[in-house]
Amino acid sequence: MPMAMPHRHTNIFRSVDWVTVGLYLFMLFLGWFSVCGASYNFGDTDFFSISARSGMQVVWICTAIIIAVVILLLDDRYYDTFAYALYAGFIIVLFLTIFNPHTIKGSRSWLVLGPIHIQPAEFAKFATAIAISKFMSGWHFDLTDSRSFYRACGIILLPMLLIVAQRETGSALVYLSFFIMFYREGMPGAILFTGVAMVAYFVVGIRFEEELMAGTPTYVGAFAVYMMIQIFTLLLHYSYFKEHSRERMWMIITVVLTNILGTLVSIYLWQFNIAVLQLVVISAIVLFLVYRSLYTQTRAYLLLGLFTFFSLLFYHSASFVMDNVLQEHQRTRINVLLGLESDVNAAGYNVHQSVIAIGSGGFFGKGFLNGTQTKLRFVPEHDTDFIFCTVGEEHGFVGCAFVLCLFLALILRLIYLAERQNIKFSRIYGYCVVSIFLFHLFINVGMVLGLTPVIGIPLPFFSYGGSSLWGFTILLFIFLRMDAARNFVRM
Repeated sequence: MPMAMPHRHTNIFRSVDWVTVGLYLFMLFLGWFSVCGASYNFGDTDFFSISARSGMQVVWICTAIIIAVVILLLDDRYYDTFAYALYAGFIIVLFLTIFNPHTIKGSRSWLVLGPIHIQPAEFAKFATAIAISKFMSGWHFDLTDSRSFYRACGIILLPMLLIVAQRETGSALVYLSFFIMFYREGMPGAILFTGVAMVAYFVVGIRFEEELMAGTPTYVGAFAVYMMIQIFTLLLHYSYFKEHSRERMWMIITVVLTNILGTLVSIYLWQFNIAVLQLVVISAIVLFLVYRSLYTQTRAYLLLGLFTFFSLLFYHSASFVMDNVLQEHQRTRINVLLGLESDVNAAGYNVHQSVIAIGSGGFFGKGFLNGTQTKLRFVPEHDTDFIFCTVGEEHGFVGCAFVLCLFLALILRLIYLAERQNIKFSRIYGYCVVSIFLFHLFINVGMVLGLTPVIGIPLPFFSYGGSSLWGFTILLFIFLRMDAARNFVRM
């Protein structure tokens, strides 16, 4: 009896996930309306004029749709075959862009081709995603192997460093989103936990660096960070050495007694810097973990000791980074975000006006084209990086919630598509797409609401501009093309 052959599709459009395509088209439509509202001048009637931002956005949208169709018509195997070539090409372009003579808003990241401005960093995202997917899907790759992990990090960090050299820190930080994909592919949770811990050390340490605890000569920042280091060390010890309860009990007793008793003594008996006592305890913990590593020949003890040691090192280098590495405007933005400075007329102006615009929209908003904060140009970049405040002012809480739900639907759908892939290359690339969209959404909406630093990255499919729209379209539709071919029988 002859075996039934798998069905081979002859028309790629029958296999495309039209749910995702529908979400994409709907978001393009809503994004265009938002650009219309943001760029509208009272008295304008022609939204389709090329001289208007709304008319130019129509051009970007139409060309993006053409690009999407072309991608769907191409063979998906090209991306696997030419992954490294694409990556190398964009690395060369990013390197040459560093020496670009054109500076736009202090950044050298834009290539000026007559009337068209192109930002290579937006397109390098999909090339990096393809390259890292190719590398990680190789038979030799093992994410738990340090050599493989460092090489994968190198693929991500190289374009990131080149973009930083272009003075485009915001676009460079997007590449950190690939570590979300690493976690899905088996990266130890301790690495992701370490990243979150470092952020906590930096924020708390800088925010309370010069505040004294009541009744003691101890700075709140140092006390809080040292306390977090001890707590995080105990949590990791519990995670990796659950069976060593007696060992952990003595560590907990030491930490609790020294911190509580030290604080009480400093407040009521003899004033001294409690942070010094905490530093002694942390040093003792590090020495104990190193000793246990040598005695038991267990590598996990050494790694935990290194985590504790480098936590200290990172905290004490935070001030140096703030004062000597970050640029003046970056330091000011961080200080404003942390509440160390209150300058609503300079560094904090964008966020302050954005929050006013969103708050003025109320529950249902002022209505399409009826916003005042955006129409009167109180909010800079209101049709690009701060486009979400236009949504909030014109359509209120309901409009903002609806847009966020759309993004949630898109991200959940992409996760579903990534999980159903038959080959590792497609799955990894799918999670790269998810990670990039999630990072852009979180940071963009967060900075508009004053919850994250203003680093200047667009809201996918909503912000005005061709480079970002084309970049996101290419990123998304390459994955949709891979997904459409998952059940193909190769001849």
